Amino acid sequence: MSNGATFFSALIVGLIGAGHCAGMCSGIVGVLSMGTDKLSRPARLLRISAYNAGRIASYAMAGAVAGAVGQTLGGLLPGGLAHQLAMGVSALFAFLLAAYMMGWGSLLVRVEGAGGHLWRYLQPLGQRFIPAQGAGRTFALGLVWGWLPCGLVYTALAWSLVSGSAARGALLMLGFGLGTLPALVTMGMAGSWLLAWRSQPLVRYAAGLALIGLAAATLWQGLVPADPASGHMH
Repeated sequence: MSNGATFFSALIVGLIGAGHCAGMCSGIVGVLSMGTDKLSRPARLLRISAYNAGRIASYAMAGAVAGAVGQTLGGLLPGGLAHQLAMGVSALFAFLLAAYMMGWGSLLVRVEGAGGHLWRYLQPLGQRFIPAQGAGRTFALGLVWGWLPCGLVYTALAWSLVSGSAARGALLMLGFGLGTLPALVTMGMAGSWLLAWRSQPLVRYAAGLALIGLAAATLWQGLVPADPASGHMH
């Protein structure tokens, strides 16, 4: 998988999962909106943008770690086994997210719960930046809140395992984070109508079917031999 394809594929995942983002982050966006009634629209947009910049920065850091881990595993495991395992895990997470969005099961919620062990240590740190006043404090809040347990983020991180390097893993998560921006910024500026929109059955099923297609394509890519020189697929 080329760097460009990885970036834009992750961007699409972020866009498809907009509904899940809206649900997971509605609470923190509500916190950011507190006390903004007297702020001008540009000032409010600056606050929302600073939070999202911090959130996406944390995604990129996580992607760099996952990419480095995947690169190390690729050097330890025989042949294309590391590539096949990573693509299989990526496909599994995409399918679990699709099933969750379509109301077929809640296994993804249990996976998110496993990430709660780390979050218990990080959440008190985030509380120090509330109320989030000023771009610096808001950015710091986003930097912490980006580690909130989220199945959509885990799906993208699973992809970063097969990216081949820390730099490519960070680039992939950057693309993913940018894909989530429309939902989070719109919700921060426009309020609860996005939550109502994402709950529509047609929207949920359309997103779920798109993710199932993505899972199938990812699984198929796992059958393609990885290029050992570059660390990614032909």
